[in-house]
Amino acid sequence: MANSEHNQLYRVRHSLAHVLAQAVLDYRPGSTLGFGPPIDDGFYYDFILSEPLTEEDFPELERRMKRILKSRQNFYCEELDREAALERLNEMNEPHKREYAEELLQRDGISSLTFYRNGPFLDMCEGPHVENTREIARDCFKLRSVAGAYWRGDSDRVMMTRIYAWAFENKADLDDAVEKFELAQQRDHKKLGAELGLFRIDPQVGKGLPLWLPKGTVIRDELEKLACELEFQAGYQRVSTPHLAKADLYYTSGHLPYYADDMYPFMNVAESGGDGADDAAVKESYVLKPMNCPHHHRIFDAEPRSYRDLPLRLAEYGQVYRMEESGAVSGLLRVRGMCMNDAHIYCTPEQVKAEFKSVMALHERAYAILGLDQYRVRLSLMDPDDAKRADKYVNNPEAWAQTEALVKEILDEMQLDYEVGIGEAAFYGPKVDIQFVTVTGREESVSTVQLDFAQPERFGLKYIGSDGQEHMPYCIHRAPFSTHERMIAFLIEHFGGAFPTWLAPVQVEVLTVSDQFDEYAQGIVDRLRASFVRAELAPSTESVSKKIREATVRKVPNVLVVGEREQAAGEVMLRRYGEPKQHKMSIEAFEAALLKTIRTRALVFEV
Repeated sequence: MANSEHNQLYRVRHSLAHVLAQAVLDYRPGSTLGFGPPIDDGFYYDFILSEPLTEEDFPELERRMKRILKSRQNFYCEELDREAALERLNEMNEPHKREYAEELLQRDGISSLTFYRNGPFLDMCEGPHVENTREIARDCFKLRSVAGAYWRGDSDRVMMTRIYAWAFENKADLDDAVEKFELAQQRDHKKLGAELGLFRIDPQVGKGLPLWLPKGTVIRDELEKLACELEFQAGYQRVSTPHLAKADLYYTSGHLPYYADDMYPFMNVAESGGDGADDAAVKESYVLKPMNCPHHHRIFDAEPRSYRDLPLRLAEYGQVYRMEESGAVSGLLRVRGMCMNDAHIYCTPEQVKAEFKSVMALHERAYAILGLDQYRVRLSLMDPDDAKRADKYVNNPEAWAQTEALVKEILDEMQLDYEVGIGEAAFYGPKVDIQFVTVTGREESVSTVQLDFAQPERFGLKYIGSDGQEHMPYCIHRAPFSTHERMIAFLIEHFGGAFPTWLAPVQVEVLTVSDQFDEYAQGIVDRLRASFVRAELAPSTESVSKKIREATVRKVPNVLVVGEREQAAGEVMLRRYGEPKQHKMSIEAFEAALLKTIRTRALVFEV
């Protein structure tokens, strides 16, 4: 949120952080303070606690906070010079605040610090705050969670206890935020992934390296199948590349040194210089590939290319590895091993516009099939004023100006609404990021389209033009489904685990009212599986009501209940997930409707 002194909500949130700290110090005497800033949906405060706190303590803390608000405390600001400020912090017995104060006072132009007092509570703080606690409604905040947080975000420093809270202008906004949070908890992909048996993060395998279980693998396969079909229709050719390569490949591409912090350490391998027994061993450095593009560039260069061969569209579901920080790894959203829905299009300058537009249209078609329409387009550009520009971007101002203008022109011609993100470009060129909003309101960057002017030159990629001369192609990078991991995390939360029939791990479950109808039910399962439908027969040992409940918990989209009347008439009773109405129909009618739903990848099963 904007850190503006004129923003009343910012002041309220900042003041409530102090009220929370006052309540905690009263409830846990002897505790000391870290930081307590406002954030987008409320505030937090970090503490070294004299005794632990849990969420069970929240009602008592909230009661104390409301008493503080009711007491109508004024907020007073006092500015102290260096010596007085440090002496005040010693009196307060706040070692972490003093450490931070000493650092601040060493900076140029800072010779004093401000302190704010409300009631008995005193804190070193730059403000701003409300004038009096009466400006804060007692029903506009709610404590949310307890978490661990390292002092100053440094994993080598002490672990503090962080208390998060919501705070809004009124109770209605607070209730809306709490409702979205609860929905997010219910739809969290980590929770649903475990409950539905989709994936597992195994500590013996490693953080950020998901194991795809059979049901999760179905979703991966269906997404890849969809992408392969769309790419085949758009003229892509499939390739496959190894999981590692010589480090020299990434020096050529320019990912080294730009991308070094995100790559796994080098593996040094002793290799003989040739086939002879007396050849001296040569040490070669290999790395796990963090992206597929350098491999694809080498495929482009594997044979002579003519302008008649272009555009050349190479696609791959390539496994890549990135050394994400341990604290950043989260479920499937941020992992260390991922399968990238990657493709690279090599084209002439004259073809760039048409190819870029075709890629954007392919993205739009893919999203429509998945029922995803809540997204924004961001044009991500280089930041010309970035002090670290030479470390972040390829140094070619003329190419940057040309390609950024070209991508902007393409988006304008397509009449797309977009925002501009300065400093969000790839190191080798501008890109278009597709920003999705989840059902819970969280925004994620899911897909990207990048225009690369640098790597073709670095790899010396050439094609023979119509003039008989060598020319350098442009390269468009694109990944409409991003990584399987991120996209599936998004889809789990979007559908709440209740996938449409074509994407569901189990598409049909057949239940019998008693085991004497198992043979009839098994015949239905066999018939559907012969048409490659993922159909299963529920165990016959349970009651039909329990079988229905279990199928509902597993979010099976289509449940068929069969008994004596269904067997006699060659029918089934269809129960759709989330729909109260049941449908009696012939096996033939159900199969026809089901296969059409799967073939067309319909989001709704039309009976």
